Amino acid sequence: MAIDPERIVRILSSCCSSVEVEEHRGDYTFRIPKDCLVEAATLLRDHPELQFAMLTDITAVDWYNRRKPRFEVVYFLLSLQHRMRIRLKVGIDEDHPHCPSVTEVWESANWYERETYDMFGIIFDNHPDLRRFYMPEDFVDPVTGEPLHPLRKDFPLMGVPGSLPMPEKYPKATETKS
Repeated sequence: MAIDPERIVRILSSCCSSVEVEEHRGDYTFRIPKDCLVEAATLLRDHPELQFAMLTDITAVDWYNRRKPRFEVVYFLLSLQHRMRIRLKVGIDEDHPHCPSVTEVWESANWYERETYDMFGIIFDNHPDLRRFYMPEDFVDPVTGEPLHPLRKDFPLMGVPGSLPMPEKYPKATETKS
């Protein structure tokens, strides 16, 4: 049986200064401040009325030039006991892209946080082994030396200039001998 979202808001309000809830086609998203993330995650997992024991994914959204804060880290949670899924969102500033790690709450967060760090550049504080997941450790801008993160909206659409040979605009036709 699904949990009343207002009940989740009341429970999260015990540790978070603000909780916003959004419903879309029966799916619920809860926005909380990042300073209460670990406590809220622990509460969602351990509270007997909630039991969101499974973290199924973490990702981020880059709202480049569209919204402040620029990033949102999104946690996908599942309560098998109540057969309910929710999303938990935390806003992250562009100037200080740090977010608390939830690896102490859900062990599966280890890989998901590494992937989000690699693709979006969000640093998860207190992560046990935060390093690149897909890209090489030296994946940096050849001009500035700044680390590059491919899923950011300001990443060059054609890739990093000079990093790979680009195909000719109009390849020459090859001659065939008969």
